[in-house]
Amino acid sequence: MGKAEFLSPKAIGNRIKSKGLQKLRWYCQMCQKQCRDENGFKCHCMAESHQRQLLLASENPDQFMDYFSEEFKNEFLELIRRRFGTKRVHNNIVYNEYISDREHVHMNSTQWETLTDFTKWLGKEGYCKVDETPKGWYIQYIDRDPETIARQQELEKKKKQDLDDEERSAKFIEEQVRRGKEGKEGETSFFTELKRENEEEKVAFSLSKGPSTSAATSSKSSTSLGPSALQAATASVKRKEASHSSESKEKKKKSALDEIIEMEEQKKKTSRTDYWLHPNIVVKVLTKRLGDNYYKKKGLIKDVQEKYTAIIKMVDSGDKLKIDQAHLETVIPAPGKRVLVLNGGFRGSEAILDSIDEKKFTALITLDSGRLKGRKVDVPYEDISKLA
Repeated sequence: MGKAEFLSPKAIGNRIKSKGLQKLRWYCQMCQKQCRDENGFKCHCMAESHQRQLLLASENPDQFMDYFSEEFKNEFLELIRRRFGTKRVHNNIVYNEYISDREHVHMNSTQWETLTDFTKWLGKEGYCKVDETPKGWYIQYIDRDPETIARQQELEKKKKQDLDDEERSAKFIEEQVRRGKEGKEGETSFFTELKRENEEEKVAFSLSKGPSTSAATSSKSSTSLGPSALQAATASVKRKEASHSSESKEKKKKSALDEIIEMEEQKKKTSRTDYWLHPNIVVKVLTKRLGDNYYKKKGLIKDVQEKYTAIIKMVDSGDKLKIDQAHLETVIPAPGKRVLVLNGGFRGSEAILDSIDEKKFTALITLDSGRLKGRKVDVPYEDISKLA
């Protein structure tokens, strides 16, 4: 019986049947041929081409199994790296996406009998981090690309350098404060009354010699100052000089401290991170994978794991969820409510929301903690969230 004609009902039906995945028991990995039913698979097994492939495989079966195992492993890891990156994901989710390709290598032709065995093998060989939970096995890809490792090392080095700079700045500020306190203690002055030892003694002032003869004659005729008056006058002059010098020193110290604080704030404003999760803040769920019951609903972050994953408790239902920060967004409260700064130079500081600028997508807040308490700053929407 010949094949059906092109675009005939039977040909269209055959194309529809052959589209998509078929049953695994009617697939021949050696010939890479998928049969639609048991009769077709039986006819294929009796074909001369299949028998020839079996003879080739019987000569060295381990070589063929190793080849299919290597292909399966490489394609599976490439899918994890490209699709999920270094995120923690359930192994069944990855496997379902992998088998959606019709030309994939089937697991029954590899050295692993089940997906659990393959998952354990990935963890044993160090390709992925695996952990078993009541919901099944979870895997997390370990990126060993030299460029990625070099980039991570550069980020860690930069972070360490920033920490060292902050420590040096903090020590410098402490040293300046300590010196200022010591200077104030050492510059304390005592004031005494002006007294004359002899009340009958006349007080006279001698002027310096000038070019005129009248000034010279007057200077000769004038009497000198008494010793007590001279001491009192010099003491008053010294007190004035000491007060002027202490005021100038305090001004210099204050200006130096202000400059250091401004430099530190400027440096912190430029230091941003790609993670922003923090406990005790209110967030909103943006993914529909967990169901419509949680979509666009608010929850409270109870705990943060590995910087990017949050354990949240839903406000309405009280359910607890584990979700990545990519599926969450911050919540902006009404003006006058308390918020937490999640990123930027004031990260971790509590504040009070004053107003919102919808055109610039920024919010004006007043810091309520830290040494900059009371300062008003503008921050983007995504850098703050409502405090519980």
